[in-house]
Amino acid sequence: MRESQKEYADDNEKGIHIINIKAIEDIGYVQSDGMLLNSLEADRETGCKHGIFFKDGQRKVDYILAFTYKKSGSRTPNKKNHHNNSVHNLHSPKDDHHLPGGGGDLEAMEAEPKMDYHEDDKRFRREEYEGNLIETGLELERDEETKLHGVGFVKIHAPWNVLCREAEFMKLKMPTKKVYQINRTQGLMQKLSSFIHKISEPIQPKVAGLRPQTVKHLSYPFSREKQHLFDMSDKESFFDSKTRSSIVYEILKRTTCTKAKYSMGITSLLANGVYSAAYPLHDGDYDSEAEANDRKLLSDEWASYSAFYKYQPIDLVRKYFGEKIGLYFAWLGVYTQMLIPASVVGIIVFLYGCATVDENIPSMEMCDTRYNITMCPLCDRTCNYWKMSSACGTARASHLFDNPATVFFSVFMALWAASFMEHWKRRQMRLNYRWDLTGFEEEEGMVKDHPRAEYEAKVLQKSLKKEYRSKEKQQHVPEDNPNKWKQRVKTAMAGVKLTEKEKLTWRDRFPAYLTNVVGIIFMIGVTFAIVFGVIMYRISTAAALAMSSNPNTRANVRVTVTATAVIINLVVILILDEVYGAIARWLTQIEVPKTDKTFEERLIFKAFLLKFVNAYTPIFYVAFFKGRIVGRPGDYYYIFQSFRMEECAPGGCLMELCIQLSIIMLGKQLIQNNLFEIGIPKMKKLIRYLKSKRQSYKDHEEHLKKKQRYEEDYDLEPFAGLTPEYMEMIIQFGFVTLFVASFPLAPLFALLNNIIEIRLDAKKFITELRRPVAVRAKDIGIWYNIIRGVGKLAVIINAFVISFTSDFIPRLVYLYMYSPDGTMHGFVNHTLSYFNVSDFKLGTEPSQPVDLGYKVEMCRYKDYREAPWSLNKYDINKDYWAVLAARLAFVIVFQNLVMFMSDFVDWIIPDIPKDISEQIHREKVLMVEVFLKEEQGKLQMLETWKEHERKKGENCNSQSPGLSRSQRGSSSSMYSHRVDV
Repeated sequence: MRESQKEYADDNEKGIHIINIKAIEDIGYVQSDGMLLNSLEADRETGCKHGIFFKDGQRKVDYILAFTYKKSGSRTPNKKNHHNNSVHNLHSPKDDHHLPGGGGDLEAMEAEPKMDYHEDDKRFRREEYEGNLIETGLELERDEETKLHGVGFVKIHAPWNVLCREAEFMKLKMPTKKVYQINRTQGLMQKLSSFIHKISEPIQPKVAGLRPQTVKHLSYPFSREKQHLFDMSDKESFFDSKTRSSIVYEILKRTTCTKAKYSMGITSLLANGVYSAAYPLHDGDYDSEAEANDRKLLSDEWASYSAFYKYQPIDLVRKYFGEKIGLYFAWLGVYTQMLIPASVVGIIVFLYGCATVDENIPSMEMCDTRYNITMCPLCDRTCNYWKMSSACGTARASHLFDNPATVFFSVFMALWAASFMEHWKRRQMRLNYRWDLTGFEEEEGMVKDHPRAEYEAKVLQKSLKKEYRSKEKQQHVPEDNPNKWKQRVKTAMAGVKLTEKEKLTWRDRFPAYLTNVVGIIFMIGVTFAIVFGVIMYRISTAAALAMSSNPNTRANVRVTVTATAVIINLVVILILDEVYGAIARWLTQIEVPKTDKTFEERLIFKAFLLKFVNAYTPIFYVAFFKGRIVGRPGDYYYIFQSFRMEECAPGGCLMELCIQLSIIMLGKQLIQNNLFEIGIPKMKKLIRYLKSKRQSYKDHEEHLKKKQRYEEDYDLEPFAGLTPEYMEMIIQFGFVTLFVASFPLAPLFALLNNIIEIRLDAKKFITELRRPVAVRAKDIGIWYNIIRGVGKLAVIINAFVISFTSDFIPRLVYLYMYSPDGTMHGFVNHTLSYFNVSDFKLGTEPSQPVDLGYKVEMCRYKDYREAPWSLNKYDINKDYWAVLAARLAFVIVFQNLVMFMSDFVDWIIPDIPKDISEQIHREKVLMVEVFLKEEQGKLQMLETWKEHERKKGENCNSQSPGLSRSQRGSSSSMYSHRVDV
């Protein structure tokens, strides 16, 4: 034991925290014999079907562990010793010279080349971890002679007994032999359903099992004791590739490596570079004509742009990628379908505006040169007086989006959002029934979430600090060193994690929480500062263009400034989106959440908050602040005492809001969602290909070999989660609903984008990404609450847009309170106030007062103020308060009415379809019947055995009445044995 202590101390001095293997064997820990095969022989492609199977061509590869190694720098184990050797043999005493501190001859170690202790440490951890995997029942095969330079692979296969054991642990629902008839609609509804199916047949994907199901296998959580209940007619396909890989991944997360100072699971091993990647394999090539597989079928029928008009094969997507990804594409499909009626209504509203533009009296009055209304300058000194008729084009264009139909469209979109949420809940419930997820919450609660690698490392750091402090306090207290060493080894080998003894409290996380709050506030402040900078650009550019000698430039100042400012906003939004995504991830990482689920939820919240503020702050400014804090001629408000706040056009800011919204929305969709998603993965793939080609060019013969499946998948981009996919769709949902009153064509552009987006995402999952691990999920998680919150916020924002940004309320007030003839004639004149040019402050009057050809004495500006000849000149008049009261009243009435209607739609549409609830209830009844029949069968078998034994006993008694007591006892024991069987 003292020798073990000495070796442990030597290892600590070298900085390698590895428990001595010989000492572990001395206390009785012996690893079981498991075969770790090496596929290092020639002709690797023969019988292994390009890496999808083991070398024997029979056992399928369920998972891959990839690792990097240095061929020249570190000493890899001898291939002859590795081939067909057990893990126990790998760690036998005769090989101890491969292990630092393994009890070998120090002189022999010094005679060898200097080795990389860091690489050897990784190799030792891999060896132990793979040995532990073999102990769990998995079968491994190593391949280091690959085309990828310095990359080795470990192929993992889960045999039948391991799959059955883990399926029982994970409570996976599997199909039983019991088949029942699904209740179908009868009468008129059946005929209608059949008619719709025939019509939609050309747009259905050509995949198996697409027709409506008439029968369904009863599903039940797998149990090895009840294997006779399950449909095991084909054991090869009973556990599909998705289920097999998820089972192996669960084992990988649960298995630990304890050679280090603390136990490490697969997440920790990946984070520390012991393994470079861990992933399941794709089924095969997606572009091969020879082999047929699910990946190729999905590529042809789902990930092809030529299939843009077809429905998605959601069941096949779920079968290949798992429930979580299947639910995302199902949600995206439902959202895209629901955009069709919204787009149709939006087009009708837009066409209504086009048809009535010549009948709109306010815009006709603004365009009529006979009114000869002279407007006050838009800026100090450099700007001149201008005719209101010069804004005729803006006024006519504003009517396309600012008309009574937009109010109806706002109400319609609020109800549309509520209907969309209800439709999705019903669709989600149908998918849960089809995918056997109806009782998933109870099962999910019983499965333990594994801690993240960063959490384990943080807790380890805390534990070591506490241990170091306790050592300092007890350094004068004598200790029993051998007992301490023995306890440490036993603790490590028993797999007791230090992270289970300690937990991170709010005190440990307080600096991270404070950093999060300060960081988020700072980032929001950065967004506001950038928007303020763009405002300064608009003001200064407008003043500069107004000084131009070109009359066309002066005439188009407003359009030029608006367009260029929106493009600047778009570029800034695209850049900050990427920055904020990285910052949100960093802020979440320093919080050190315990589980992946908690990490994902916190990341989503931070990223959504920052990206929401980034995308909508410029739009909020135009909608609610521009033109509100201006002042009046002779008493304008200034920024830095030199820049005058910008005003809205005479027709209002709604047209400018429409331009801002359309450019930002279309720009984000075209550039960020499509070009970035297509271009960046292809660029990364090209770089990896060129790098791999350059590294393998030295060995031309090796370069000519066909890559194995796991080598091709290693070159693909790792799956980074669904958060970016959901995020871009939620931001788009905000554009569609939040400001739809100003841009009725938003649903149409969203629909066109989503038709491409579905195929683009599908192509990315099939061709550009490694196959993700299948994750069971019953719903879309936190995203549903975010969508619901955006829908509620949309009602409030649209109420304010209609009442404060558009001229809808001022027109109503004039029509019913001030119009002399009950028409809109005189409305423009009513909204303009008078200003005496003699009241300009010194130095603010126009430099060319006679630019219009005559001397101006009175000019007009848009506001409700007293005339200069009144007693309280330029004060706010009573018309302003009447319009403000009407606006606030409209907001209250509109918000409450639409909220009530949305809640009514939510209440009247049941979350669970009636037929699905009946089928779920029927499944429970049928399952009870199955178990009752099984119990009855057991009782009948027991009665049969009893009757048989009774008759046999009677026959024996009649033949030999003098049966000895010992014979009766043996007969009784045999009877009890048969009953047990």
